[in-house]
Amino acid sequence: MSVTFAQGFSAAGVSAGISAVAGKKDLALVVNNGPLDAAAGVFTSNRFCAAPVQWSRSVVADGHVKAVILNSGGANACTGKPGYEQSKATAEKVAGLIGAKAEDVAVCSTGLIGELLPLDNVLSGADKAFETLADTAEAGADASHAIMTTDTKPKTVELEGSNGFRIGGMVKGSGMIAPQLATMLCVITTDAVVTAGQLQAALNAGVEMSFNRIDVDGCMSTNDTVLLLASGASGIEPEPDEFNELVAKATASLARQIIGDGEGASHGIRVKVTGATTEEAALACGRAVAASNLLKCAISGNDPNWGRIVSSLGTVPPDVAPYDSEKVTVDVNGVRICENGGAGRDRSEVDMTPREVHIDIDLNAGDAEATVWTDDLTHEYVHINADYES
Repeated sequence: MSVTFAQGFSAAGVSAGISAVAGKKDLALVVNNGPLDAAAGVFTSNRFCAAPVQWSRSVVADGHVKAVILNSGGANACTGKPGYEQSKATAEKVAGLIGAKAEDVAVCSTGLIGELLPLDNVLSGADKAFETLADTAEAGADASHAIMTTDTKPKTVELEGSNGFRIGGMVKGSGMIAPQLATMLCVITTDAVVTAGQLQAALNAGVEMSFNRIDVDGCMSTNDTVLLLASGASGIEPEPDEFNELVAKATASLARQIIGDGEGASHGIRVKVTGATTEEAALACGRAVAASNLLKCAISGNDPNWGRIVSSLGTVPPDVAPYDSEKVTVDVNGVRICENGGAGRDRSEVDMTPREVHIDIDLNAGDAEATVWTDDLTHEYVHINADYES
């Protein structure tokens, strides 16, 4: 059911003629029917942030969002004032349809950078989406399909709290994925009775441990947007810790689904660093390893090349992650192939047939740890990005 799993939300996904792929669903609309309209958001830190990011960041600032319109087929990034005016016009169109203010409508776009959207198609698509709005599972599924670009499948989540409140969500993302965030549009809904402040705190914590810890190709997007909306339709005030935990589970599930659908990927790779002096040190080490294109290519070839792991690990400055290289161990899929900074068991003993590859690094310098997820890089990744159409 995606975003319609939570009570108080309706959605639609339609073909508006925005995408270069004929007939593809390319415009989604999610409407919060209340009684609350609390909202929170997290956005890309890319300095070339897209027009819809600029617009939606200002919309979310007051903690209220009544609707979100999302399109694939064009990022509307690096398009200057005309691009911003397109986002504004899109919000005004939706606001007129649902009887709200434009300042309460968030706008999200994904696709090719540097080109304006076919605005007439976007606006007529908004009419079409409004006419087909529903709170059904099918409507939620249509919305999740409409935001896909190079994704091979929709990515959704549905969770329920112990006292009955619900969380639903959808995300798109497959390439241009790197901390912070990923190339993604994400809408998470809840029918819990919560404030905008509660939503923002829960979202910040959830994003930090999920979307900010995945890396497909080391490339940061201009359009990343994560929105968390609350309708209050269940009438249930959740226990704060449980609510935060469920939001974290939702973001973790969606982030893992992105890794599972990385462009052309044949392996998902979990890099866990333990024995660090601080969590920040562990995270820096994990990210250094996860960012290694040499390692990703080796994993694609089913080669657990531990030399590429420790060489990347060694790029982290000592003042960021102090450790003794002669005490470091590396296990791949449970086989210790690096012992005390040197060769361990023969890497031919490692079973590389599972889809997930687990790399466990112990710095033996402290008690902190962190985990980062990434993908391998394959010939298919090159093919997809050498001929990208949105």
